[in-house]
Amino acid sequence: MLPPPIAAERGFSFADPYVIGLLFCALAVFAAIGALSHERERAFSASIIYLGLGAAAAVAIELFDIAWVDPFDDAELIERLSELAVIIALFGTGLKLDRPLDWASWSGVARLLGIAMPLTIAGVVAFGTGVMGLSLGAALVLGAILAPTDPVLAGDIGVGPPGDEEEREPNFSITGEAGLNDGLALPFLFAGLFAVAEGGNGWFGEWFAADVVYAVAVAVAIGAAVGYGLGGIAVWLRDRSLLATAFDAWLAIPSVLAIYGLTEIAGAYGFVAAFVGGVAFRRYEHTHERNLAVHEGAEVVEKFGELAVILLLGSMLTFAGLEAPGVAGWLLVPVLVLAIRPLSVAASQVGAKLPAGERAFIAWFGVRGVGSLYYVAVAVGAGVLSAPDAELIAWTSIACVIVSIVVHGVTATPLSRRWLPPEAR
Repeated sequence: MLPPPIAAERGFSFADPYVIGLLFCALAVFAAIGALSHERERAFSASIIYLGLGAAAAVAIELFDIAWVDPFDDAELIERLSELAVIIALFGTGLKLDRPLDWASWSGVARLLGIAMPLTIAGVVAFGTGVMGLSLGAALVLGAILAPTDPVLAGDIGVGPPGDEEEREPNFSITGEAGLNDGLALPFLFAGLFAVAEGGNGWFGEWFAADVVYAVAVAVAIGAAVGYGLGGIAVWLRDRSLLATAFDAWLAIPSVLAIYGLTEIAGAYGFVAAFVGGVAFRRYEHTHERNLAVHEGAEVVEKFGELAVILLLGSMLTFAGLEAPGVAGWLLVPVLVLAIRPLSVAASQVGAKLPAGERAFIAWFGVRGVGSLYYVAVAVGAGVLSAPDAELIAWTSIACVIVSIVVHGVTATPLSRRWLPPEAR
């Protein structure tokens, strides 16, 4: 015989964890709206507020012993969430850039990608092998994880939206670097994983052919073709009143998902294609005012996506995790921020005709963020790193991201005023 149905609540009932979670989400969204409002006028970035909220949540999670997301057990979940945030950010970043596609216009970005990024990786590898005790392959994985700069966080000191302002060299270089190095650091990550898993150099030929030449070339081709084509389709539909202008802001989302999906199906780098697709979409839309609406839609989604991942990052912090890097791992943080990044950029700027203040601006703002978290998840999920190396690499990377968010977020406004001329801010 079935028990009688319960017609009412079981007496007094308080503090349902699900409802508490909903309340926290409400507070987080309110905080996001406030933090993102007039962000460029503040002395700190919105990401710092979200990191703080996440850390507060981490304290509650620890106190109440709540089962929560773990950087290792839930690596695939973190990979997918950060992946989605990054690709939307990359497409939105590409939409901002309006320079001609020639060497003179993009030489600053090329210097950062072709010289500064490999030197940054090499610096981390040297530190990882010499100070942290990592193998060459594991140190290369760490170097690749810390190579990408963040397109959304860099956007706080990068170029403005389409048509808002002229693209000055320091802002353009930082934005272009952040748009491309999220994808171009992937071959280095795979090289490190190959070295750990297989040793020797027998894998080098396949890696170079598949993960460098093919993956990059195909990503650029698909991103350019599909991005430009989707820009043309959007204009064609608008001109025939088949696409309501009220939905312009949503065009970026299906566009970047299509570009990313097609590229990944082809076995190439979706991150590279997402950025190139944004640039190509902008090229077709160059003379159309609605391009601004497309960018605005992408920016809203990318901001909330980025901040959500940073909130998640803060909530995953534990005392054990913060202790995991040890003295050597935590020492890498100031070495990366104060030495490796500035020296690598200084080397890349040899021969460049930039004032000292603008060079210092580019050298300082190598903001680490969600891209590095994605790389951590990929490296951990690959399953080839030993448990101690995976823990050391993951938490050292997280430490670098946390410090970068705080330090670069706090210094963005004052150093922009000090190092850049008024028209470049």
